[in-house]
Amino acid sequence: MTAALPSADPSVASGGILTVLRAEGLALFAGCTLFYVISDAPWELYALLFFAPDLGFLGYLAGSKVGAVVYNTLHSTIGPLLLAIAGIVLVVPYAGTVAMIWLAHIGFDRALGYGLKYKTGFRVTHLGPIGKAPAGHY
Repeated sequence: MTAALPSADPSVASGGILTVLRAEGLALFAGCTLFYVISDAPWELYALLFFAPDLGFLGYLAGSKVGAVVYNTLHSTIGPLLLAIAGIVLVVPYAGTVAMIWLAHIGFDRALGYGLKYKTGFRVTHLGPIGKAPAGHY
């Protein structure tokens, strides 16, 4: 006997999995923000750069496919982790600082339920749909 899937669409996180993913986002946000506090870096930089990854929304001006690629590039943990590693290897102190801010932003978004986007549209994410859909639409 197999258990029923909690969602009609198995490619979308739901139930306990969604709770864990959102909690993971909150932990990433809180942890990186705490590390930022400990680093004694300037809060003006944090305030200036925290929402910078959201400039990826501009990719949607070129269509859903381009928008999803640009948004996902700026909202995946790969970029900031590579930046932090490069900062260590090349001894660039502010690279780690920027990476912490970037990771904090990603965690903040995930905690709020904003996931990586599918090319079908901005509302469709790996954490489930966001926003209010028009009647009869996903």
